[in-house]
Amino acid sequence: MDVKTAIEKRYSVRKFKSEPIPLEDIKELVRRAGLAPSVNNSQPWRFFAVTNRDKIAAIAQIVHEKVHAVFAEAGKANVAKTVEHFSTIFENAPVVLFVASEPYKAIADDVMDHDRIDEMRRHPNIQSVGAAVENILLSAVDMGYGACWLSGLLVARAELEEALGIQSPLELMTAVALGIPDGEPRKREKKSLSEIFELVE
Repeated sequence: MDVKTAIEKRYSVRKFKSEPIPLEDIKELVRRAGLAPSVNNSQPWRFFAVTNRDKIAAIAQIVHEKVHAVFAEAGKANVAKTVEHFSTIFENAPVVLFVASEPYKAIADDVMDHDRIDEMRRHPNIQSVGAAVENILLSAVDMGYGACWLSGLLVARAELEEALGIQSPLELMTAVALGIPDGEPRKREKKSLSEIFELVE
């Protein structure tokens, strides 16, 4: 499949069939993710694939509990239901791919506070992870799978790091649910080119 077609066919899949993804396909998705550009070719990422149904259920339960705790404290139980749904859609996926990253250490850290220069550069390690995830999303389409990029579950980041055995200096950054789509695609409207493009002269 050519890149243009993969980009145009990609959509966020939130319902998956139960069929497993072969391990070799998971490895190929990660291999392609590792080809993404990264700041100073640091390749700060590490990928943790979870395919065990009981493990995925346990991880989902961690997120369920954390969402309830956070929003109950805020007095927003009505919001919690929606947040909980979108934070745990991965629990019916045959694969959840967690992405961790090491903080990027720049040369400029020797002359300026790391957090300050990182903020000025708009967090290049996070940008790098985003590029790797996009490779996963497009490769999933190319290989006949569907995927959904996840961020809501990070409300339980510390608990998930412990459950997954992710240790410093790695930090959990995001996750992707993967599988065979169940049902017809429901693509959402995208902004037109005229809304997102401006030529600066």
